[in-house]
Amino acid sequence: MANSFSWIGIDESGKGDFFGYLIIAGVIVDSEKIEILKEINVRDSKKISDNRVIYLSKVIKQNFKTSVVSISPKKFNELYKKFKNINKILAWGHSRVIKNLLNTENVDRIVIDKFTTKKYIEDFLTEEEKNVEKIEIIKGERDIGVAAASIVARAGFLLSLKKLNEIWQFEFPKGASDIVDKAGIEFVKKYGIENLTNVSKINFKNFKKIEDDLSKLSINF
Repeated sequence: MANSFSWIGIDESGKGDFFGYLIIAGVIVDSEKIEILKEINVRDSKKISDNRVIYLSKVIKQNFKTSVVSISPKKFNELYKKFKNINKILAWGHSRVIKNLLNTENVDRIVIDKFTTKKYIEDFLTEEEKNVEKIEIIKGERDIGVAAASIVARAGFLLSLKKLNEIWQFEFPKGASDIVDKAGIEFVKKYGIENLTNVSKINFKNFKKIEDDLSKLSINF
C-alpha cells in the first residue's frame, strides 16, 4: 500500500463583498480520505447553492481537520490601515491558518489559490513553517483540498453575514454592485456613517461612492 500523502488546501471568501467578514479557511486532506470529498462532490463553492455549501462545510469539518480565521469588517479595516494592501491582509490570514493546522499535524504540501507571491505569506511564518512546500495555482479550486477550503470559507462568510443581519436588523446584500451602494446609503441613514466601518470594508470604491451620494443628498453624517 502506498504511503499516505497529506496537504493543506486554503481559500478565502468575502474578498469581493463590500459588506461582511473576510473568511480564510484551511483543510488538511490526505490521500486515504480523499474519497470522502469525491463522494459529496466537493468543487468550487461558487458553483454550489448557499444551503448546500453550509451543509457540505459541516460534513468536511466532521471528517477533516480545519482551521478558520474570521476577520470582521472592523478588524479588516484596522488591518487595511496598517498594511494598506489587500494581499498582505490575505497573507496574514493565510499564515494564521497555516500555523494553526501545522500545530496539529505535519503535512507534505500547502496548496493555495493564487492571489499574490508566496513571499507575502512567508513573511509571517517561522523558518520551520517556511520549509513546507507551498504551491500557488490559478483557479486553485481545481485542487480538491482548496475546493474543500473554499466551501468551509464560503459557509463561514454566509453565516457571518446572517449574524450581521441579526445584530443590525438590516439585510446586507452580497457583492459590490449598485444594490450594495443603495443598501449602504440606507444603513447610514439609519445608523450613521461611523457604523458603516463596522459592517463594510473601507478599501472598496463603494465606500467613497456612498459618502459622495450622501453628500449630494445633503445628508449630514
